Amino acid sequence: MATQTNKTGISRRRFLSGLAVASAASVVGTSLLAPRKAMAADEVKAAFSGDVLSGSHWGAFRAKVVNGVWTETTPFEKDKNPTDMIKAVREVVYNPARVKYPMIRIDWLKQGYKSDTTQRGNNRFVRVPWSQALDFLYHEMERVQDNFGPSALYAGHTGWQSVGKLHNAGTMMKRGVSLHGTTLGKMGDYSTGAAQVILPYVAGAMEVYEQQTSWPLVLEHTDTIVMWASDPIKNLQVGWLVPDHSPYQYYEQLAEKVKNKEIKVIYVDPVVSSTQKAVGGEQIRVNPQTDVPLMLAIAHTLYTENLYNKEFVADYTTGLDKFMPYVLGETDGVIKNPEWAEKICGIKADDIRALARTMAKGRTQIIGGWCLQRMQHGEQYAWMLVVLAAMLGQIGLPGGGFGFGWHYNDAGSITSNGPLMSGFSGVTGVDPIHSGSYDGYSTFIPVARFVDCIDNPGKTIDYNGQKIKYPFMKMAIFSGNNPFGHHQDRNKMIKAWTKLQTVVSIDHQWTATCRFADIVLPATTTYERNDIEQYGNHSNAGIIALRKIVEPMFESRDDFEIFSELCSRYNREEAFTGGKTQMEWIEEIYNGARLQGRGLGVRMPNFKKFWDGEGFIEFPAGKEWIRHESFRNEPDLEPLGTASGLIEIYCKTIADMGYNDCQGHPMWFEKTERSHGGPRSDRFPINMQSTHPKDRLHSQLCSSTDFRATYAVADREPIFINTEDAKARGIKSGDIVRVFNDRGQVMAGAVVTDDYLPGVCRLQEGAWYSPLEGGKAGTICTYGDPNVLTEDIGSSSLAQATSAAAALVQIEKYTGPIHAVTGFNGPIYEEGIDPLFPAMDK
Repeated sequence: MATQTNKTGISRRRFLSGLAVASAASVVGTSLLAPRKAMAADEVKAAFSGDVLSGSHWGAFRAKVVNGVWTETTPFEKDKNPTDMIKAVREVVYNPARVKYPMIRIDWLKQGYKSDTTQRGNNRFVRVPWSQALDFLYHEMERVQDNFGPSALYAGHTGWQSVGKLHNAGTMMKRGVSLHGTTLGKMGDYSTGAAQVILPYVAGAMEVYEQQTSWPLVLEHTDTIVMWASDPIKNLQVGWLVPDHSPYQYYEQLAEKVKNKEIKVIYVDPVVSSTQKAVGGEQIRVNPQTDVPLMLAIAHTLYTENLYNKEFVADYTTGLDKFMPYVLGETDGVIKNPEWAEKICGIKADDIRALARTMAKGRTQIIGGWCLQRMQHGEQYAWMLVVLAAMLGQIGLPGGGFGFGWHYNDAGSITSNGPLMSGFSGVTGVDPIHSGSYDGYSTFIPVARFVDCIDNPGKTIDYNGQKIKYPFMKMAIFSGNNPFGHHQDRNKMIKAWTKLQTVVSIDHQWTATCRFADIVLPATTTYERNDIEQYGNHSNAGIIALRKIVEPMFESRDDFEIFSELCSRYNREEAFTGGKTQMEWIEEIYNGARLQGRGLGVRMPNFKKFWDGEGFIEFPAGKEWIRHESFRNEPDLEPLGTASGLIEIYCKTIADMGYNDCQGHPMWFEKTERSHGGPRSDRFPINMQSTHPKDRLHSQLCSSTDFRATYAVADREPIFINTEDAKARGIKSGDIVRVFNDRGQVMAGAVVTDDYLPGVCRLQEGAWYSPLEGGKAGTICTYGDPNVLTEDIGSSSLAQATSAAAALVQIEKYTGPIHAVTGFNGPIYEEGIDPLFPAMDK
C-alpha cells in the first residue's frame, strides 16, 4: 500500500491510448449493452464510430466511440496536467448503478403518501412507464400545495452541478417546479457554509469562490507561503466548470523555488498533504480543531513583539483595540500567548513565536483551506485568518495577504480577456399556478439544517441575525443531488426521513438518496446529451462544445425533457422551454457570448461553424491581477463591502446579534468533541478527518467500478491510519477495520501510514452509504461512508453551517463476517406487481 499513500493523483504527462478494444462487450459488459442495443431508436446514431471532444468536472477529453459504444478516453491535448480521474468518466455511463427506468417504491405504489415510510431504503421498487411516474409527481405536488402550502414542499436542495450551461439539474428543477408553485428554499451550501456567511461582515465578500492573485506575481514577490489546511495539488484536479489545470505549472515552479530556498512554504496541518509531497516545505503538525488557539497565539506574538503593521491596521481595519484585550487576557483572565496555545494545539511555544516572526519578516501569502470552517465554530477560523493577514499588513500587495480559494477552480491562473456565457435560467417571469401563504413559517432554511427541519417542525432557530421557523416539510424533490452523500449523522437522518410523506429523486446513478426515495426518475449523464461550457474556470481559457458522445442508455431522459413534460401537466410547458429546442438554447447561449466578445475585441465564429467544426475556441490571455489591490490603493473610492468599508477585526453588526457562540471578534470556543485531550477523547480518541477525496468529486465517480478498484482496499473505502495507532490495535495495511462511535459504525480498508499525526485518521467524504440492512438505522455501513460517524450540529448561531470535517471515533480490526458491499447496484425489482396499479388516495 506504500505506493498508494505516496501518490499525488496528478499525472504530469498525457495518457497514452486506453484499453485495447477487442469488442464492445469486452469493454462495457454485456449486461449493460443488451438493453442499450435493444432500445436503440436511431440505428444510424447507434452505429456511430469516431472521436468526440467533450468535457467534465475533471477536465476536457476525447472519447473514442465504436459502433455507438464509448470505448476509450484520452485527455484533451491542451491539458498539460490531466487527472487520472479522466479514466473514470466513461464508467459514469456504463456501470451497474445506472438508473435505467422510472421506478416507484413498492409500498408507496400501493398506498401513496400514506405508505410505510420505515420501508424506505430497503431497495424494493417497481418499474412504471414515464407517463405514470410524472403523473404521480404532478399529483403529489398538487396535493401538497393544496393541503399544506408552499412551505411543505422542499425543492431547493442542490449540490454540484453537471457541467454545461444548459443542462444544470438544479436550475432545471427550480425552473420547472417554480412554474407550478412557490416552495421552501435553502440558503448556503455545504462546502463553505460558515465562511461565506461571516466573511462578508469581515472582509466585504464571500472570498471563498473568488479568483486569487496571479501565480506569477506570487512566485516573484512572496517570501513565505503558509498553507493553512489547504491541499491545492489534490483539490485542483476538479472544477465547477471544465478545468484546464493551468495552475499546476506554477506549483512545479514553486517546487523549484522551494528547492532553491527562494520561497519558504509552511504547512499548518496534522497530515502530510499531496501538495507538501509535490512542492516540499516545512510542516507544523497542529492538533486537529485547534488552529484558532494557534492563530491567537501568533496574534499575541505579533502584537507584544511589535511586529504588526500599525499603519495598515490604522488605515484599513477597524476594531483591533476591542480585540486585543481578549488576546491579552484582560477580558477573561486567560492570556492567549504561545504557552497557553501549546497546551491545546500541541505546538511548542517557541515554534509558535518563530512562525509569527517568519510571517512578519517578509512578504507572506496565507492560503486558507475550507475544512477548518466545516467544523463547529468554523466561522472563527475564517475570521482569524483575515485578522492575521491584516496585522501583517500585506493585503493588496503582490504575493501578500490572504486567500480562501487557492485550491479551487484553477485559482491563481491568469484570467483571459474572453466573454462569459450566461446559461439557462431558473427564472421565467411567468407566475406559478400556486402561490399560497407560508403561514408564518420561513421561506427558506440553512441547507445544513434541513434534516433538523424535517425532524423538528415548528422549531425556531437563530440564523445570521434572523429567526427561522421550521415548517412541516411533507415532500422533497432532489435533482442531480445526493443529500445521503453530503449530510451528516446518517442514522439520525434515516430516522427523520420517515416523517416525509413523499421523496422524489432524479438522477442517473442509484445513490442512497434514490434508495431512500419513493419516485425515482432516470436522467441522462452529461455525455448522453448536447451542451456547451466554458473551458477553464477562473482562467476562462475558452469555450468548448459538449457534444453527445453516446445515445441515452435505457429509458433515461435529460432534465429539459423531464421538466418540460412535467410542466405540460399544468399548462406551463411553453414557459419552461421558452419556445425553443435544446439546440436553439445552446445556440442562443453561444451567441450571447459572441456578442459580448465583440465588445472585448474577441472574434468568434458563427454557431454553426463552431459546432460543426472543432467545437473549441481559445481566448487570449489577460493581465496579471492582485486580489484586494484596488482597496489598498484607494480605500475611500474602493471600499470593502463591510459596514465600515474596512476590514472588521471587531464587527459591531455581529456583536449586536447577541450570539454566545459567535461574538464581536474572533474567539476560541471548545468543541463538543475534540481529540488529543479534548471532550469525549477518553472514549473515542481518534480524530477522523472527512475531507474532499483524492480520487473522485464528492460522491461522483464512486460508482465507477473499475476506477474505484484502483484505490479501494479490500473492496472498501480506504481509511488512512497513523502507524502507531495501527500497531496499538493490531492493524496492518489491507485489513478491514470497524470504525465506530455513538452515532454509528462502518467497515473500511486500512492504509497504515506515517503521513498522519498520531490520533488522526482520514475517511474521505463522498463514499457511498452501503448499509448491511437497507433502511435500518444503526446497521453497519459495508463500504465506509464517513457521514455515518459525523455530527449533525450547526457551526454556530450565525451561519448554522455543517460541522462535517471532523468527528471522534474508535478503530478496531474487524473480526465479524465479511459482508459484501451493498451500495453499488440497482434496486430489487419486484415481480408480479402491476406497474399500472393506482396508488391509493391519489
